[in-house]
Amino acid sequence: MEQTRFPDTIDHTLKSRMGEQAYKRALEQQQIISEEHYAVIRGLAEFSVRPPFRTPVHKLPSEHGMNTWEDIFFQSADGVPLEGWYIPAVMGESDKLIIINHPFPFSRSGLVGHFGEPFSAVDDLEVDFVAHMSHLSKAGYNIIAYDLRNHGNSGTANNNICGIGRYEWRDCVGVKQYVDNHPKYSKMKVALYSRCTGGNAQIEAIYRCPELFENVVCFFGPMTIEMDACMQTFANLSGVGQYFDLMTYEQVKLGGFTSEEMTPIPFSSAVKMPYFISQVKNDSWTDNPASGQRLFDAIGSEEKELFWIEGTTRRFDAYNYFGIYPERMVGFFDRYMK
Repeated sequence: MEQTRFPDTIDHTLKSRMGEQAYKRALEQQQIISEEHYAVIRGLAEFSVRPPFRTPVHKLPSEHGMNTWEDIFFQSADGVPLEGWYIPAVMGESDKLIIINHPFPFSRSGLVGHFGEPFSAVDDLEVDFVAHMSHLSKAGYNIIAYDLRNHGNSGTANNNICGIGRYEWRDCVGVKQYVDNHPKYSKMKVALYSRCTGGNAQIEAIYRCPELFENVVCFFGPMTIEMDACMQTFANLSGVGQYFDLMTYEQVKLGGFTSEEMTPIPFSSAVKMPYFISQVKNDSWTDNPASGQRLFDAIGSEEKELFWIEGTTRRFDAYNYFGIYPERMVGFFDRYMK
Protein backbone atom coordinates (compact mmCIF):
# COMPACT_ATOMS: atom_id res chain seq x y z
CA MET A 1 0.00 0.00 0.00
CA GLU A 2 1.29 3.40 -0.92
CA GLN A 3 1.91 5.51 2.19
CA THR A 4 0.69 9.05 2.42
CA ARG A 5 3.57 11.53 2.49
CA PHE A 6 2.95 14.67 4.45
CA PRO A 7 4.00 17.91 2.80
CA ASP A 8 7.62 18.73 3.57
CA THR A 9 6.96 22.08 5.19
CA ILE A 10 9.62 22.01 7.92
CA ASP A 11 12.51 24.40 7.35
CA HIS A 12 15.57 22.22 8.00
CA THR A 13 17.97 25.17 8.12
CA LEU A 14 19.57 27.45 10.67
CA LYS A 15 18.09 30.59 9.13
CA SER A 16 16.10 31.41 12.23
CA ARG A 17 19.27 31.54 14.33
CA MET A 18 21.68 33.07 11.84
CA GLY A 19 19.47 35.16 9.59
CA GLU A 20 18.69 34.13 6.03
CA GLN A 21 21.50 36.03 4.34
CA ALA A 22 24.17 34.83 6.77
CA TYR A 23 22.91 31.27 6.40
CA LYS A 24 23.10 31.47 2.60
CA ARG A 25 26.62 32.89 2.81
CA ALA A 26 27.64 30.04 5.14
CA LEU A 27 26.48 27.44 2.64
CA GLU A 28 28.31 29.22 -0.16
CA GLN A 29 31.47 29.39 1.92
CA GLN A 30 31.14 25.69 2.70
CA GLN A 31 31.36 24.91 -1.01
CA ILE A 32 34.61 26.80 -1.62
CA ILE A 33 36.59 26.42 1.60
CA SER A 34 39.62 24.13 1.67
CA GLU A 35 39.79 21.22 4.12
CA GLU A 36 42.69 22.93 5.88
CA HIS A 37 40.74 26.13 6.41
CA TYR A 38 37.61 24.21 7.39
CA ALA A 39 39.58 22.50 10.16
CA VAL A 40 40.58 25.94 11.44
CA ILE A 41 36.97 27.15 11.32
CA ARG A 42 35.77 24.11 13.26
CA GLY A 43 38.48 24.64 15.87
CA LEU A 44 37.53 28.27 16.34
CA ALA A 45 33.85 27.37 16.57
CA GLU A 46 34.60 24.73 19.21
CA PHE A 47 36.67 27.18 21.27
CA SER A 48 33.95 29.83 21.14
CA VAL A 49 31.21 27.65 22.61
CA ARG A 50 32.88 25.09 24.89
CA PRO A 51 35.63 25.49 27.52
CA PRO A 52 38.72 23.68 26.14
CA PHE A 53 39.67 22.57 29.68
CA ARG A 54 38.80 23.13 33.33
CA THR A 55 41.21 25.47 35.03
CA PRO A 56 41.89 24.16 38.52
CA VAL A 57 41.49 26.28 41.62
CA HIS A 58 45.26 26.50 41.95
CA LYS A 59 45.70 28.97 44.80
CA LEU A 60 44.06 29.35 48.19
CA PRO A 61 43.32 32.61 49.99
CA SER A 62 45.93 31.77 52.64
CA GLU A 63 48.68 32.08 50.01
CA HIS A 64 48.01 35.83 50.00
CA GLY A 65 47.60 36.33 53.72
CA MET A 66 43.85 35.68 53.98
CA ASN A 67 44.08 32.97 56.60
CA THR A 68 40.42 32.93 57.66
CA TRP A 69 38.12 31.73 54.91
CA GLU A 70 35.63 28.96 54.21
CA ASP A 71 34.37 26.89 51.30
CA ILE A 72 30.80 27.66 50.32
CA PHE A 73 28.37 26.02 47.92
CA PHE A 74 24.96 26.99 46.61
CA GLN A 75 22.79 26.66 43.52
CA SER A 76 22.40 28.66 40.37
CA ALA A 77 18.92 29.93 39.57
CA ASP A 78 18.37 26.79 37.47
CA GLY A 79 19.81 24.38 40.04
CA VAL A 80 23.43 23.99 38.89
CA PRO A 81 25.69 23.42 41.94
CA LEU A 82 28.21 26.23 42.33
CA GLU A 83 31.28 26.37 44.59
CA GLY A 84 33.26 29.25 46.00
CA TRP A 85 34.88 30.90 48.99
CA TYR A 86 33.74 33.29 51.64
CA ILE A 87 36.69 35.41 52.78
CA PRO A 88 36.14 37.93 55.59
CA ALA A 89 38.19 41.13 55.62
CA VAL A 90 41.69 40.46 56.95
CA MET A 91 41.48 43.00 59.78
CA GLY A 92 38.10 41.70 60.88
CA GLU A 93 34.79 40.92 59.22
CA SER A 94 33.09 44.10 58.00
CA ASP A 95 29.62 45.04 56.76
CA LYS A 96 30.77 45.29 53.12
CA LEU A 97 30.68 42.35 50.69
CA ILE A 98 32.07 42.09 47.13
CA ILE A 99 30.83 39.21 44.94
CA ILE A 100 33.48 38.14 42.41
CA ASN A 101 33.36 35.86 39.37
CA HIS A 102 35.72 35.25 36.45
CA PRO A 103 36.30 34.96 32.67
CA PHE A 104 36.14 31.95 30.33
CA PRO A 105 37.99 29.53 30.70
CA PHE A 106 39.39 30.55 34.11
CA SER A 107 38.44 29.52 37.64
CA ARG A 108 37.90 31.79 40.63
CA SER A 109 41.66 31.66 41.31
CA GLY A 110 42.71 32.65 37.78
CA LEU A 111 44.51 30.86 34.93
CA VAL A 112 47.41 28.40 34.94
CA GLY A 113 49.04 28.96 31.56
CA HIS A 114 52.41 28.55 33.28
CA PHE A 115 51.51 24.88 33.88
CA GLY A 116 51.89 24.20 30.14
CA GLU A 117 49.44 22.34 27.90
CA PRO A 118 46.51 22.40 27.58
CA PHE A 119 46.29 25.71 29.49
CA SER A 120 49.14 27.44 27.66
CA ALA A 121 47.28 27.03 24.36
CA VAL A 122 45.13 29.97 25.53
CA ASP A 123 47.96 31.98 27.12
CA ASP A 124 51.16 30.83 28.80
CA LEU A 125 51.11 33.18 31.79
CA GLU A 126 49.66 32.76 35.25
CA VAL A 127 46.70 34.95 36.13
CA ASP A 128 46.36 35.32 39.89
CA PHE A 129 42.91 36.50 40.94
CA VAL A 130 43.61 35.68 44.59
CA ALA A 131 45.99 38.65 44.59
CA HIS A 132 43.03 40.92 43.71
CA MET A 133 41.02 39.43 46.55
CA SER A 134 43.90 40.08 48.95
CA HIS A 135 44.02 43.80 48.15
CA LEU A 136 40.27 44.09 48.68
CA SER A 137 40.27 42.00 51.85
CA LYS A 138 43.06 44.12 53.34
CA ALA A 139 41.06 47.24 52.41
CA GLY A 140 38.17 46.08 54.62
CA TYR A 141 35.97 44.11 52.23
CA ASN A 142 34.49 40.66 52.74
CA ILE A 143 34.54 38.58 49.58
CA ILE A 144 32.52 35.83 47.94
CA ALA A 145 34.39 34.41 44.93
CA TYR A 146 32.78 31.59 42.99
CA ASP A 147 33.24 29.42 39.91
CA LEU A 148 30.78 29.75 37.05
CA ARG A 149 29.10 26.61 35.68
CA ASN A 150 31.40 24.37 33.62
CA HIS A 151 34.41 26.06 35.25
CA GLY A 152 36.60 25.41 38.28
CA ASN A 153 34.86 23.18 40.82
CA SER A 154 31.28 24.09 39.91
CA GLY A 155 28.81 21.77 38.22
CA THR A 156 28.48 20.83 34.57
CA ALA A 157 25.43 22.06 32.66
CA ASN A 158 24.06 22.84 29.20
CA ASN A 159 26.08 20.05 27.57
CA ASN A 160 29.22 21.87 28.76
CA ILE A 161 28.42 24.79 26.47
CA CYS A 162 29.60 28.23 27.54
CA GLY A 163 27.32 31.06 26.49
CA ILE A 164 29.78 33.86 27.43
CA GLY A 165 27.00 35.04 29.73
CA ARG A 166 23.93 33.64 27.99
CA TYR A 167 23.67 30.68 30.40
CA GLU A 168 25.94 32.01 33.12
CA TRP A 169 23.61 34.88 34.09
CA ARG A 170 21.71 32.25 36.04
CA ASP A 171 24.80 31.76 38.23
CA CYS A 172 24.89 35.51 38.99
CA VAL A 173 21.25 35.28 40.04
CA GLY A 174 21.96 32.21 42.17
CA VAL A 175 24.81 33.76 44.14
CA LYS A 176 22.78 36.92 44.81
CA GLN A 177 19.83 34.85 46.02
CA TYR A 178 22.24 32.92 48.25
CA VAL A 179 23.54 36.17 49.73
CA ASP A 180 20.07 37.64 50.20
CA ASN A 181 18.84 34.52 52.00
CA HIS A 182 21.90 34.16 54.24
CA PRO A 183 21.48 35.27 57.88
CA LYS A 184 24.81 37.13 57.91
CA TYR A 185 25.61 38.11 54.30
CA SER A 186 22.14 39.58 53.75
CA LYS A 187 22.91 42.35 56.25
CA MET A 188 25.96 43.55 54.32
CA LYS A 189 26.32 46.22 51.64
CA VAL A 190 26.87 44.43 48.33
CA ALA A 191 29.04 45.28 45.31
CA LEU A 192 29.94 43.27 42.21
CA TYR A 193 33.31 42.47 40.59
CA SER A 194 32.66 40.59 37.35
CA ARG A 195 35.16 40.13 34.51
CA CYS A 196 34.73 39.27 30.81
CA THR A 197 32.31 36.31 30.58
CA GLY A 198 31.38 36.91 34.21
CA GLY A 199 30.71 40.56 33.40
CA ASN A 200 28.54 39.68 30.41
CA ALA A 201 26.62 37.27 32.64
CA GLN A 202 26.18 39.84 35.38
CA ILE A 203 24.81 42.44 32.96
CA GLU A 204 22.21 39.98 31.65
CA ALA A 205 21.30 38.96 35.20
CA ILE A 206 20.61 42.61 36.08
CA TYR A 207 18.49 42.94 32.93
CA ARG A 208 16.45 39.81 33.71
CA CYS A 209 16.09 40.29 37.47
CA PRO A 210 16.43 44.05 38.12
CA GLU A 211 14.69 43.90 41.49
CA LEU A 212 17.26 41.39 42.76
CA PHE A 213 20.11 43.83 42.16
CA GLU A 214 18.44 47.08 43.24
CA ASN A 215 20.45 47.15 46.47
CA VAL A 216 23.84 46.65 44.74
CA VAL A 217 26.01 49.67 45.50
CA CYS A 218 28.38 49.50 42.49
CA PHE A 219 29.67 47.23 39.72
CA PHE A 220 33.36 46.83 38.79
CA GLY A 221 33.29 45.16 35.36
CA PRO A 222 36.67 44.84 33.62
CA MET A 223 37.04 43.27 30.18
CA THR A 224 33.43 42.61 29.20
CA ILE A 225 33.42 41.37 25.63
CA GLU A 226 31.58 41.44 22.31
CA MET A 227 32.10 37.93 21.00
CA ASP A 228 31.35 38.89 17.40
CA ALA A 229 34.25 41.36 17.46
CA CYS A 230 36.45 38.82 19.22
CA MET A 231 35.70 35.90 16.91
CA GLN A 232 36.03 38.02 13.77
CA THR A 233 39.48 39.03 15.03
CA PHE A 234 40.41 35.41 15.74
CA ALA A 235 39.25 34.39 12.27
CA ASN A 236 41.27 37.21 10.68
CA LEU A 237 44.40 36.29 12.64
CA SER A 238 43.95 32.65 11.59
CA GLY A 239 43.63 33.57 7.91
CA VAL A 240 39.96 32.54 7.64
CA GLY A 241 38.21 35.85 8.24
CA GLN A 242 36.30 35.54 4.98
CA TYR A 243 34.50 32.46 6.38
CA PHE A 244 32.97 34.12 9.44
CA ASP A 245 29.41 33.04 8.56
CA LEU A 246 30.54 29.44 8.17
CA MET A 247 32.14 29.64 11.62
CA THR A 248 28.80 30.85 13.02
CA TYR A 249 27.10 27.92 11.27
CA GLU A 250 29.50 25.51 12.99
CA GLN A 251 28.94 27.15 16.39
CA VAL A 252 25.20 26.59 16.16
CA LYS A 253 25.70 23.00 14.96
CA LEU A 254 27.71 22.37 18.14
CA GLY A 255 24.76 23.57 20.21
CA GLY A 256 26.25 26.96 21.01
CA PHE A 257 25.20 30.54 20.52
CA THR A 258 26.16 32.65 17.55
CA SER A 259 28.90 35.19 18.23
CA GLU A 260 26.37 37.99 17.72
CA GLU A 261 24.16 36.46 20.40
CA MET A 262 27.07 36.44 22.87
CA THR A 263 27.29 40.16 23.51
CA PRO A 264 25.95 42.02 26.55
CA ILE A 265 25.00 45.16 24.63
CA PRO A 266 21.25 44.33 24.28
CA PHE A 267 21.06 44.04 28.10
CA SER A 268 23.44 46.84 29.10
CA SER A 269 20.92 49.66 29.45
CA ALA A 270 19.56 47.88 32.55
CA VAL A 271 22.78 48.59 34.48
CA LYS A 272 21.99 51.69 36.56
CA MET A 273 24.43 51.49 39.49
CA PRO A 274 27.86 53.17 39.33
CA TYR A 275 29.92 51.15 36.86
CA PHE A 276 33.59 50.76 35.94
CA ILE A 277 34.95 49.05 32.84
CA SER A 278 38.57 48.62 31.79
CA GLN A 279 39.88 47.36 28.48
CA VAL A 280 43.26 46.82 26.81
CA LYS A 281 43.27 49.71 24.36
CA ASN A 282 45.11 47.76 21.64
CA ASP A 283 43.83 44.29 22.56
CA SER A 284 44.97 41.85 19.85
CA TRP A 285 41.94 39.63 20.58
CA THR A 286 39.32 42.19 19.53
CA ASP A 287 38.91 45.43 17.60
CA ASN A 288 39.55 47.82 20.48
CA PRO A 289 39.27 50.68 21.07
CA ALA A 290 36.04 50.50 19.03
CA SER A 291 34.56 47.48 20.83
CA GLY A 292 35.39 48.73 24.31
CA GLN A 293 33.81 52.08 23.52
CA ARG A 294 30.62 50.42 22.24
CA LEU A 295 30.36 48.37 25.43
CA PHE A 296 30.89 51.44 27.60
CA ASP A 297 28.41 53.58 25.67
CA ALA A 298 25.68 50.93 26.00
CA ILE A 299 25.78 50.90 29.82
CA GLY A 300 22.79 52.72 31.32
CA SER A 301 24.54 54.10 34.40
CA GLU A 302 24.79 57.84 34.91
CA GLU A 303 28.02 57.33 36.87
CA LYS A 304 30.36 55.22 34.76
CA GLU A 305 34.05 55.14 33.95
CA LEU A 306 36.11 53.63 31.11
CA PHE A 307 39.79 53.00 31.87
CA TRP A 308 42.14 52.05 29.04
CA ILE A 309 45.08 49.76 29.85
CA GLU A 310 47.92 50.76 27.57
CA GLY A 311 51.44 49.52 26.83
CA THR A 312 50.38 45.99 25.88
CA THR A 313 48.37 44.18 23.23
CA ARG A 314 48.03 41.06 25.38
CA ARG A 315 44.49 40.68 26.67
CA PHE A 316 45.48 38.53 29.61
CA ASP A 317 47.83 41.21 30.96
CA ALA A 318 44.64 43.08 31.87
CA TYR A 319 43.46 40.22 34.07
CA ASN A 320 46.54 40.65 36.27
CA TYR A 321 46.48 44.44 36.14
CA PHE A 322 44.48 45.19 39.30
CA GLY A 323 46.38 42.56 41.25
CA ILE A 324 49.58 44.48 40.51
CA TYR A 325 48.12 48.01 40.51
CA PRO A 326 45.17 47.83 42.92
CA GLU A 327 44.73 51.54 43.63
CA ARG A 328 42.07 52.24 41.02
CA MET A 329 40.12 49.09 41.94
CA VAL A 330 40.20 49.73 45.68
CA GLY A 331 39.48 53.43 45.10
CA PHE A 332 36.36 52.61 43.09
CA PHE A 333 34.90 50.43 45.86
CA ASP A 334 35.92 52.91 48.56
CA ARG A 335 34.15 55.71 46.71
CA TYR A 336 30.78 53.93 46.77
CA MET A 337 31.01 51.47 49.67
CA LYS A 338 32.48 53.56 52.49
